[in-house]
Amino acid sequence: MISGEPADREDLLALMHSACERNLIDTDALSIIEGALQVSDMQVRDVMVTRAQMDVVRIDDSIDTISHFVIDTGHSRFPVVGEGKDDVLGIFLAKDLLPHFLGRPFDLREMLRPAVFIPETKRLNVLLREFRVSRNHMAIVVDEYGGVAGLVTIEDVLEQIVGDIEDEYDGADQDDSIRLLQGGRYRVKGTTELAAFNEAFATRLQNEDVDTVGGYIIQHFGRVPQRGEAVDIESMRVRVLRADSRRIHSLVVEPLPPADTTGG
Repeated sequence: MISGEPADREDLLALMHSACERNLIDTDALSIIEGALQVSDMQVRDVMVTRAQMDVVRIDDSIDTISHFVIDTGHSRFPVVGEGKDDVLGIFLAKDLLPHFLGRPFDLREMLRPAVFIPETKRLNVLLREFRVSRNHMAIVVDEYGGVAGLVTIEDVLEQIVGDIEDEYDGADQDDSIRLLQGGRYRVKGTTELAAFNEAFATRLQNEDVDTVGGYIIQHFGRVPQRGEAVDIESMRVRVLRADSRRIHSLVVEPLPPADTTGG
C-alpha cells in the first residue's frame, strides 16, 4: 500500500474505500466495483431461481391460459415444459403473443427458442460473458445428474453487481405483497399477513393456526394446492398462481362474477 500498488484483492478494496472516503469515487461506484469483484467468486447456484419457484408454461396450455399467466407473472421469458419441469422444450418470449392478438395463427411449438443448459457450478462472471456473446437472457440450470435445478437470467447476474433492478412490474413501493393487475385482479404473495389481506380486501379471514394468506388457503384445501386451483372466499375468487410442494408463493385475487338473479 505504501508503493500505491495493491498486492491483492484486499489491498485493492482498501484502496477503493480510501478513494471513496476522499470523495474521488462515490458510494454507488464503490458498490459496483465490489459487486464486480464478488461475481467472479460466485456460482450460478448462489443466485438461481430454484426449480420449485420457476414460472413455466406447459406445452399443452391453451392460448388463453398462456396469455393470463404472462400478464399475471409479468415476466418476459418462460421455460416451456412437457411432462414435468425436467422436460424443458425451449424458451417462450412474451412478445411472441402479439401476433395472436392481431388474429394470426398461434403455435407454441413454432414460437420456441432453443433453451441453453448450464451447470449450477458455473461462475457468474463466465456466465455473464456468455450471455453477452450469445445474446441469451435466460439459461436453464442443471445439476450433476442432468435434472433441472432452476433457472438464471442476466438480470440475476447483473443484480449481484449493481443491486436490485426494479422494472414496471416490481412496483414503486418496497412492499409489493399486494399488487394490482389488469382487469381488477390482484397478485398477492403467499406470505402476506391475514391482517393486511383483510384490510386490503375488506374481508374477515381468521385462523388461529396460521398468520398468512398462503397458510390460510392451505388450511382450506387441507393440502398445498397446485397452480390453477381456486377457491371462492366471501366475494372473491382466489386462484393459486405459483406454489411448490411445501408452500404457496403467490395468488391471484379477483371479484366473483355477479350471481344470475334472472331465475334461468
